[in-house]
Amino acid sequence: MKPIIIINFKTYKQGKKVVDLAKKIEKVSKDIIIGVQANDIYEVAKATKLKVFSEHVDYFKPGKYTGYIIPEAIKKDKAVGSFLNHSEHKLKFDVLVKSIKRCKEVKLKTAVFAKDLKQAKKIEKLKPDFLIYEPPELVGGKVSVSNAKPGVISKIKKNLKCKFLVGAGIKNNEDVKTAIKLGASGIAVSSGVVNARDPEGKLRGLLER
Repeated sequence: MKPIIIINFKTYKQGKKVVDLAKKIEKVSKDIIIGVQANDIYEVAKATKLKVFSEHVDYFKPGKYTGYIIPEAIKKDKAVGSFLNHSEHKLKFDVLVKSIKRCKEVKLKTAVFAKDLKQAKKIEKLKPDFLIYEPPELVGGKVSVSNAKPGVISKIKKNLKCKFLVGAGIKNNEDVKTAIKLGASGIAVSSGVVNARDPEGKLRGLLER
């Protein structure tokens, strides 16, 4: 089985550059999930067949909620899901519960980030579509989660009934193979691909068998 791949665009690129990057990723696999800023969802979904997620969504319903991103809005723009609780956009647990519930009401998938095993076990009970273990201290760093936290990945595999992905610092094929060997079903990456000189080549290298 091929590993699940999630790529977080964050706010590194805007406009046409986001669409161009998405097209390069699509050449590698149409099954890859990408997370983009809310304002880029429609253009990317229109230009590619990738599974497009919003990088965040709020739990509010249509109404007097100026400045928030509601599930109905990203759904209309052809998003198929949303990230929630990324370490750069943390949510209180009660807010996370409401957010996942609202996404399910609108039939949006959720990819929820957990900072450690304790949090992962709590999030598992909410039944997200994807649970991603990503230790905040390694995000954007030079050391991969596969090298720095192999024991934690193994513990998550033993303690969770659901499938999970891992992210933070993954930069090469060995990182990916290690994560899968330890029990992960896939990986989440960001700057390693998004900011690469050759994103398509970098991604193909990560996924070599």
